Amino acid sequence: MNDSLKHQGLRNQLVKLLQEKGIKEHKVLEAIGAIPRHLFLDSSFEAHAYQDKAFPIGAEQTISQPYTVAFQTELLQLSPGQTVLEIGTGSGYQTAVLCHLGAKVYSIERQRELFKKAERFFKELPYRPKKLIFGDGYKGYPEQAPFDRILVTAGAPELPRALLSQLKIGGRLVIPIGRDTQLMTLYTRKSEKEFEKEDHGNFRFVPLLENKN
Repeated sequence: MNDSLKHQGLRNQLVKLLQEKGIKEHKVLEAIGAIPRHLFLDSSFEAHAYQDKAFPIGAEQTISQPYTVAFQTELLQLSPGQTVLEIGTGSGYQTAVLCHLGAKVYSIERQRELFKKAERFFKELPYRPKKLIFGDGYKGYPEQAPFDRILVTAGAPELPRALLSQLKIGGRLVIPIGRDTQLMTLYTRKSEKEFEKEDHGNFRFVPLLENKN
């Protein structure tokens, strides 16, 4: 678990780049500056870990570029102690960011290879999600619902209705919706039946697949 002064210096440069790209939330920038992203990548990518790029992590999945991680996290407007459902554990980097911010994180991964890897990896890290779940993110995690926040880290062709139903009143759901490119969408639950929708620009994610464990 080597995290050198050089790594820390590269993270500081990355934080400055994210500020230049418009990320303003101090707590989010602090998390990006603190978490050793190189540990979440295959060693062959370590030299490039602090570039603002996505990289493959196996099982045809990617670790999102740092800007995307910061942008989605900023949209959540997260407070310490809130419960977060994350759809798509992947490498665990976004999970670690949420944990660093004091969230109680329940994270679902549909790829068994990535789930097992994350399960082992988090035992060696200072970040502790409440629960890692192997399952279908489309269905959410009704056993622990409702959630203060829900974050989807894969592109959904349409909005999974189960996720809306698992959001607390006042809660926020951040999800990229679309097929080839995705529109970053924020849903805020105003009441039992009323949701407010905001669009926040185009991104590109790997697809969120239903019933594909």
